[in-house]
Amino acid sequence: MSELVLYRKYRPQSFADFVGQEHIVKTITNALAMGRVAHAYLFCGPRGVGKTTIARILAKAANCENRKKDDYEPCNKCLACQEINQGKSLDIIEIDAASHTGVDDIRELRDGIRFSPTRLRYKVFIIDEVHQLSKAAFNALLKTLEEPPEYAIFILATTEIHKVQETIISRCQKFDFHRLSMEKIIERLAKIAKSEGVKIEKPALEMVAMNAEGGMRDAESLLGQIMALQDKNITLGEVKEILGTPDIAAAIEMINFLISKDARGAIMFINKLQDDGYDLAQFAKTLINYLRKMMILKIDSDLAKLVAPEMTEEYIKIILEQGQKISFEDLNKLMRLLISAENEIKNAALPQLPLELLVIELLSD
Repeated sequence: MSELVLYRKYRPQSFADFVGQEHIVKTITNALAMGRVAHAYLFCGPRGVGKTTIARILAKAANCENRKKDDYEPCNKCLACQEINQGKSLDIIEIDAASHTGVDDIRELRDGIRFSPTRLRYKVFIIDEVHQLSKAAFNALLKTLEEPPEYAIFILATTEIHKVQETIISRCQKFDFHRLSMEKIIERLAKIAKSEGVKIEKPALEMVAMNAEGGMRDAESLLGQIMALQDKNITLGEVKEILGTPDIAAAIEMINFLISKDARGAIMFINKLQDDGYDLAQFAKTLINYLRKMMILKIDSDLAKLVAPEMTEEYIKIILEQGQKISFEDLNKLMRLLISAENEIKNAALPQLPLELLVIELLSD
């Protein structure tokens, strides 16, 4: 049997093990402790930030046979907890709406709701990517949410809340999941690496966390990819070589060339990235994201937690310093040129050419 990937091997099994989303964990655990489990929840936010994990822990806590009054943690020892942990419970139904978009799928779900749980206290329906349901399927789901049986709990998850019907949203307790801070991701990755007997440099961990863009699942997947080297001492250089994507340091260096109006240096840097095998479309995307942070922090540096929760204070300081040297007008122009360049790179005979043209247009004045 193949070994579990890291994000599955280290998936939190209790609220105490879960990293981040403290505002959501506190609300849900308080409700559990008071015996006020809702019949429908809606979890929305970016991918890989814990929506499905929290859903499974909630399903387990609601059905735990040993959970005491005024407590909220599942024991992970009773038969109910073990069945859910092993994915064997017939009363926990997980549906991927991306591949079950039709009304027949929801009607089948509605038919299943008519029957009481086979063994557990609650029958829990977890519907991932719920926004991908068809209109007819949404209407069928709505009818079920309007009059659910007492033993049913619905947990809907989505990365695109704007595509979910208001009538569905209004019948659920809605929770907004946020991207995780860089510090929390690094702390979690360091703990996993230690458990696996692997040493990894802090700058290397920072690069992994940065590339995960606030998603713990992506961070753990990247770490697993790096640890596949079977190297017990992982360096920053090895991480750069494996990921093959420009990190935040590359964005900083490129912006410095543009600030100093060093067209030669910028073009040489772009070609070095190309020669080193980096994806230049991804580099353009990294630059756009970096400059967006710079633009918003120029407006108000206190917005760092909003736009750059995954960044360290050191990186925030660098962005602020660079931002003082670029006007809003130049930032606007640069981002628009980068958006065009990113699209053009994908079809360009020479991937570096759109970025080279950007440099010439920007620095030719």
